[in-house]
Amino acid sequence: DLHFREGIIKVTGKGNKQRLVPIGGAAKKQILIYKDQVRVHMPIEKHSEDILFLNRRGKKMTRQMVFIIIKNLAEKIGLKKTISPHTFRHSFATHLVQNGADLRAVQELLGHVSITTTEIYTHLNREDLRKSILRFHPRNKDY
Repeated sequence: DLHFREGIIKVTGKGNKQRLVPIGGAAKKQILIYKDQVRVHMPIEKHSEDILFLNRRGKKMTRQMVFIIIKNLAEKIGLKKTISPHTFRHSFATHLVQNGADLRAVQELLGHVSITTTEIYTHLNREDLRKSILRFHPRNKDY
C-alpha cells in the first residue's frame, strides 16, 4: 500500500509481518515514474493489483528475482563483489546509525523483533570511536 500524502509505504516482510516505512521525495518521484510509464503497460494477475513490483506475468516479484536483477545490474556496471538486496538493507541501516539515527527507530524500520539484531549496525560507529580516541586522546600522542 502506498500512501503518498503521508509519505509512507506498507512493507510486508518475513512471516507476512507488515510495517509502515517512510519514503522520501526522490523515492516517491521514481515510484510515480514507474507506475505511470512502466506498470501501466504490464499485465496484472488477479489478486496482484495492490502489489507495486510485478514480474513479466503480472504476479508478485519473488525475492529470488529481486536478487537476480540486482546481481545482473551489478555485473553490468562491472562490480566484482556480489551485491544483494541485503547489501542495500545493511548499507541503509549502517548509514542511518552512523549519522546518528536512534537505534530503536532503525529497529522499527528494519522490522527487527529484538534490538540485539539491530545492534550489529553499531560496529562501524565503535570503530570510528576507536580511531578518534587513538587520533585525538592526549595520552596517545608521541612526545
